[in-house]
Amino acid sequence: MAVTDEAIEKIKGMIVTGALRPGDRLPKEAELAADLGLSRNSLREAVRALALMRILDVRQGDGTYVTSLDSQLLLEALGFVVDFHRDDTVLELLAVRRILEPAATALAAAAVDEAELDALEAELEELGPAPSVEDLVACDLEFHRRIVRASGNSVLSSLLDGLSGPTARARIWRGLTQEDAVSRTLTEHRAILAALRARDAEAARSWSTVHIAGVELWLKRTL
Repeated sequence: MAVTDEAIEKIKGMIVTGALRPGDRLPKEAELAADLGLSRNSLREAVRALALMRILDVRQGDGTYVTSLDSQLLLEALGFVVDFHRDDTVLELLAVRRILEPAATALAAAAVDEAELDALEAELEELGPAPSVEDLVACDLEFHRRIVRASGNSVLSSLLDGLSGPTARARIWRGLTQEDAVSRTLTEHRAILAALRARDAEAARSWSTVHIAGVELWLKRTL
């Protein structure tokens, strides 16, 4: 194990065991390096890496602190990496969405409140029967984001939020080139919403799977 990796593991170990808790300030560099048996250089490299992962927060002139360790904060690093995906990885991103998002949609069937369902329906009505592809995709992103948040699982919500955006270009491409893509998307959105209103978790799961798999299948045939 590289020295920096060892330093990272030791600091993470302190957080996992509770020696350092969210919001805690790290001991002074010289003291922490001595306690962990590390050189100050390797400790600095470890702190930089953990700051990029949003585990530590380096405040100039104040010190280094453990962040809140909130799931959304930690998953921002994943979103940053996903933003640099290559076109040939979009299918893999869609496959992960197809695995995770139907589960979140099923959870939402039990947890979503009527006010949120009314808001989702209002958005679909406002979109109208023949929206532009760009408006449809923007609505699609927000539609799924709100449903996943309604699942009540913040980790799943943050993870899917990071995976959903990078597939937007493929969705726009589909809307422009596949004849019935817009009408099909609207029909599937309404079916998902109806399943949520009925509190039918399995129907919500199934329609969500069909919805994402449609984009995935189209992209497989196109590439």
